[in-house]
Amino acid sequence: MNEPPFRFSILLCCLCFCVIEISSFYLPGLAPVNYCRKSNQISNNCKHEVELFVNRLNTEESVIPYEYHHFDFCIAESEETRSPSENLGQVVFGERIRPSPYKLSFLENQTCQTVCTKNYTGKNPDDAKKLALLKKGMMLNYQHHWIVDNMPVTWCYYIENGGQCCIPGFPMGCFVGDYRRQEDICNVNNYYRSPQTFYIFNHIELTVTYHSGLNEDWGSSFGSNGGRIVSVKAVPKSINHRGFDCFSQEPMAIKNAPLGPDETLSIKYTYSVKYVNNNTVKWSSRWDYILESMSHTNIHWFSILNSLVIVLFLSGMVAMIILRTLHKDIARYNQIDSGEDVQEEFGWKLVHGDVFRPPRKGMLLSVFLGAGLQIFFMTLVTLGFACLGFLSPANRGALMTCALMVYVCLGTIAGYTSARIYKSFGGEKWKSNVLLTSMLCPGVVFSLFFVMNLILWGKESSAAVPFSTLIALLSLWFLVSVPLTFVGSVFGFRKRPIEHPVRTNQIPRQIPDQSVYTQPIPGIIMGGVLPFGCIFIQLFFILNSLWSNQMYYMFGFLFLVFLILVITCSETTILLCYFHLCAEDYHWWWRSFLTSGFTAMYLFIYCIHYFVTKLNIEDVASTILYFGYTLIMVFLFFLLTGTIGFFACFWFVRKIYSVVKVD
Repeated sequence: MNEPPFRFSILLCCLCFCVIEISSFYLPGLAPVNYCRKSNQISNNCKHEVELFVNRLNTEESVIPYEYHHFDFCIAESEETRSPSENLGQVVFGERIRPSPYKLSFLENQTCQTVCTKNYTGKNPDDAKKLALLKKGMMLNYQHHWIVDNMPVTWCYYIENGGQCCIPGFPMGCFVGDYRRQEDICNVNNYYRSPQTFYIFNHIELTVTYHSGLNEDWGSSFGSNGGRIVSVKAVPKSINHRGFDCFSQEPMAIKNAPLGPDETLSIKYTYSVKYVNNNTVKWSSRWDYILESMSHTNIHWFSILNSLVIVLFLSGMVAMIILRTLHKDIARYNQIDSGEDVQEEFGWKLVHGDVFRPPRKGMLLSVFLGAGLQIFFMTLVTLGFACLGFLSPANRGALMTCALMVYVCLGTIAGYTSARIYKSFGGEKWKSNVLLTSMLCPGVVFSLFFVMNLILWGKESSAAVPFSTLIALLSLWFLVSVPLTFVGSVFGFRKRPIEHPVRTNQIPRQIPDQSVYTQPIPGIIMGGVLPFGCIFIQLFFILNSLWSNQMYYMFGFLFLVFLILVITCSETTILLCYFHLCAEDYHWWWRSFLTSGFTAMYLFIYCIHYFVTKLNIEDVASTILYFGYTLIMVFLFFLLTGTIGFFACFWFVRKIYSVVKVD
């Protein structure tokens, strides 16, 4: 009797054992680059110039990111011609990687190199606008994001337990409101801080750590004059350059009030570079110090164990129903020795003539199921590639690019599933089914995305997707996804309708009065609690990666949680479906979809809680953007979980009614 749960427990234990290796393994995403001194440069074997790229600036206090040049920083002379190409995922996520005016040469230390000087006068309205943007960026704690050798430039600081935390990016400046509220970020160099004053970090000290590889084949020809970069750390400083050096202890202060008509302000941007050799860190593990600072392995394991407890509880309940209750019911119903046994039918057996009666709004349900199965396989394939390391943080934008391309290519599955389900409902409007399957759900997502993009365009944000990219997305939709959906629908409608194990009566059976627990709305509300309980801890880290500028790379844990979510949604829906059938309520089609799909409502409530408690967003545009993107995520999650619950319940109902004898 306990064999199925035992096998399931063994499977989960094996997955938990493997998740350690899965979550820590990644492919760097690019070939290593060898660097060497200019005097030792060998043609086509090493590079002398170390390129530093700048990315967008973002903050936790606003959803709206901006490009580097938006805040009037120093820019490269030929920015457009040297900008690296960006993939589809980077453009959709709003990354804008541009060349920088910072010139780095491998193993050549630099001290107080001037980048440029920005002058502002009170008489010039343009200067006042640019200075106001700088103050706004410092007020909202916007962060620089620089890239060297495909590695993020990190800012390291000490935490309470004496350890060091290194995060990608560093602040562009800080603001001191009053003596009672002085930002910790202004303590970078223990400067004296005046109230109602901005301090811009106009000097950056870069420490480039490299691995010389003296014991490796790739570095034997370079010796101490070559190597591979393993980390780049930045220390931002605010310096008032009164002379030509960068050793002044006076910070670059900007008063909160606007400049007067006769006032001028000059900001000089400088940088220093120092190279440090470290042969203990290999190039293949150079991301570890960043990822370890953001990893919370103990919390992830707690999340897994919490989810396993729920799964084992549900597995026991399902096993008890299948192996005890249903076994006894089926055995009793199949005993035809005496007429009395046949007349004692009750519960789920009584509704055998109505259980496969087509539901209302069968067209809409079939469309949702096709879209949900498409999202399910997209998630499964994307997480599989991520676990193998192909979508590591080093390969920027690869996760979104992979998800979009896989989703587009799976249009055949959506069309085939929708057509088969709709035909089993007795539907004949195949043209409407094809059109809705290919247009409805993608159209809802694209419409929300387009509205959010209009707001970003109005704010001149770097996250605004260019018009050319929108055309590319529409081309993928109409030229790839829609034809594939049509092909799948053709194959689906050519198939014979799904044969049900029992016949449907012509006259619907009257449903008796239901108790509070077996009514539709309470059952649907209860159905989403346990699936959400399996994912809410992992959901916190996903939201942090989306809105708090943290990297998410624990794809092994995420894949395991996804499997647990599938199992939990299936078992919860099966349990509630069995209870409703025993109460002689045969309207299970939509209810099975909505029961597990209601998990998305709990997801939405949690996103509201996260917005209120974890984020400091106050402006209206950022609030609209946050909830707009949240609605997209909740809608897709609704389709995913609803489809999982429906097909689990569909299999269960067909299974139990196929083993009973019906006169």
